[in-house]
Amino acid sequence: MSEGADQAREPANGAAYFGQEAKALREALGLSQAQFAVQLHYQQAQVSKVESGTVLASEAFAEAMDRVAGTPGVYRRLRNKLAKQGHPDWFVPYITLEESASGVTDYSCTFLMGLLQTPEYAAAVMRASFPRESEDQIKERVELRMRRQAVMERDDPPLLWVIVHEAVLRTVVGGPSVMVGQLDHLTVLMQSPHVALQVLPYKAGAAPSHLPFTLLALDDRPRAVYTETPTHGGQVDETPGVVASAVNMFDRLRMAALSEEESLVLIRKIMEDHAK
Repeated sequence: MSEGADQAREPANGAAYFGQEAKALREALGLSQAQFAVQLHYQQAQVSKVESGTVLASEAFAEAMDRVAGTPGVYRRLRNKLAKQGHPDWFVPYITLEESASGVTDYSCTFLMGLLQTPEYAAAVMRASFPRESEDQIKERVELRMRRQAVMERDDPPLLWVIVHEAVLRTVVGGPSVMVGQLDHLTVLMQSPHVALQVLPYKAGAAPSHLPFTLLALDDRPRAVYTETPTHGGQVDETPGVVASAVNMFDRLRMAALSEEESLVLIRKIMEDHAK
């Protein structure tokens, strides 16, 4: 069976597909959207986002649908399958951890991590990585990355703590206007109590790490480290010693980085530089 034939049978947009299933269930139960929200114990606004395909439902939302429908595990399994659709096999272990993480701590020294990217910035990153792909293929990759950001819309989103090297903010990805929009997006995200962002400035000198990596915590305990290589994709490592080393590395990065307030000032300054 060819990869193309397999993809043809899969929904092109997992969030939209699940949204259609949620709406079909609601209508089969004879409920208005507001009534369905009450049954699910969710706000109507969240139900609307799921049904419209704006976001992929969280696992807890899918479990609530199973409870209301009396279908143990059916909607949860469908949702989890759709969440992994389109990702390479080596990235699925990370996606699984990210969706249930209580904390995501990232060091970005090449590009901004996916949870922070705007669609325009993501498209420029994808175009640089896959120069021979069509516009439709790049668009699908961007949509897949944007769907991952739904993890921050959970009722209990993880604490996202990112250390960003100043070089990442000054590199012109996609053009000056894209960078202005991306940095403005960062200033908005930094207002959230669930997001902490610090900049590691040039003046800090040699960085404690010259490679990006991500530390994932489950139940508020560091559990795994994710790293990527140009030739072998990504790898999740749960070895206690590796995790402990990553925790120590992040502690050093935090100490060398600017405070959140100082970081915000620098981001705005760099945004002005891009706008000139």
